[in-house]
Amino acid sequence: MSVFEYLLEQKKRNGAGYFVLVDPDKTSLNALPGFVEAALDADVDAFLIGGSLLMTPNFDDYLKQFKKYSKDRPVIIFPGGVHQISAEADAILFLSLLSGRNPHHIIGSQVMAAPIIHRLGLEAISTAYLLVESGKATSAQFMSGTTPLPRHKTEIAVAHALAAKYLGFRLIYLEGGSGADHSVPDEMIYAISKTVDIPLIVGGGIRTPELAAQKVAAGASFVVTGNILEQQKDPALLKSFVSAIHQS
Repeated sequence: MSVFEYLLEQKKRNGAGYFVLVDPDKTSLNALPGFVEAALDADVDAFLIGGSLLMTPNFDDYLKQFKKYSKDRPVIIFPGGVHQISAEADAILFLSLLSGRNPHHIIGSQVMAAPIIHRLGLEAISTAYLLVESGKATSAQFMSGTTPLPRHKTEIAVAHALAAKYLGFRLIYLEGGSGADHSVPDEMIYAISKTVDIPLIVGGGIRTPELAAQKVAAGASFVVTGNILEQQKDPALLKSFVSAIHQS
């Protein structure tokens, strides 16, 4: 079974899936055993690994260590650039920043990454990445140099989601950004989920299990949290997120 098929199976079984985003620059190798064990105990569905920057010296070694503890849960690269590709992962989100107008982030870096991914035999999951205005400039917005989708212009977001569908993407990632003041609006999630049949990942600014449950109720297929777990490091919070998101 491919990682993508596994994710769809988890969504079908649980109603929605929960991804934990781990930034190698914010979670040290020493902290990994306890953190991953707590996440597995809480029954998270998969791990996303990556960040806008990568100050950690060896991405391969980090992923290799992570895989020692992750057992049967997929470890998926959430790349901040071509430098974040590794055969040590189970899959990679092959992102195209469709919300922006910078060709480098729509197709340029993808062309550079494709031969590397092919050579490594890494499963690539084509993902339309849509940045949504979240109340302040986030790392993803600053590093990409692109303007996010207006949060109160749902029709613009729906048009981008339709473009993603017609271009053949398998996932849509609605992203408020790391440390977002506001999460992706429920109205936007609902409108997109009713218009396209592509699974929706929703992340950014989701700080409570109650808010995560709202995103699932609005139509999110998968919910991602990262910053809140880095800040609180509370195993009970992980379990609360899983309970809120797994609604079947």
